[in-house]
Amino acid sequence: MALFRQRRGDRGTRVVLAFGSSLGDREGTIGQAIADVDMLRETRVEAISPTYETVAITDEGADPDAPAYLNCVIAIRTDLSPHALLDAIHTIERGHGRVRDEHWGPRTLDIDIITFGGLELDDETLTIPHPRAWQRAFVLQPWLDIEPRAVIPGYGRIDELRAVAFDEVTPYEPDQDAS
Repeated sequence: MALFRQRRGDRGTRVVLAFGSSLGDREGTIGQAIADVDMLRETRVEAISPTYETVAITDEGADPDAPAYLNCVIAIRTDLSPHALLDAIHTIERGHGRVRDEHWGPRTLDIDIITFGGLELDDETLTIPHPRAWQRAFVLQPWLDIEPRAVIPGYGRIDELRAVAFDEVTPYEPDQDAS
């Protein structure tokens, strides 16, 4: 991964973002998207999880025939509001070819806000914590790797949630990506 800008202080809200990619140069796309997040104003990346490979989850459930995903989680600090951050990550997704034409379909890049400090929010454009994060090993496992004592507000400790998550995650080995 890229080296990130050094900044002073511990200001801003601690936010957890989840990244996924199933099309194209999955590893390169995620790496560049993390660097793009780090370049956002009033934002800095503090931790990056290992990367995992997972079976695609579609509207019908796990689909081993669909392109597999690479997933990771990062922790950031930001002074952006939740909606300003959402707008910024949607811009990053579009910059990496994200098209929103199929619900839970294959994509070049997906970035989700998992938690935003201890905020609980549910409006027409954003739900925090992310509504399905507490069930998804592809979010919980990488997050557990960087913040083992983390909690999802309203759901509990991620180590306990990970213990009962049903989907499988496999540590990603870069030489296995033939994309």
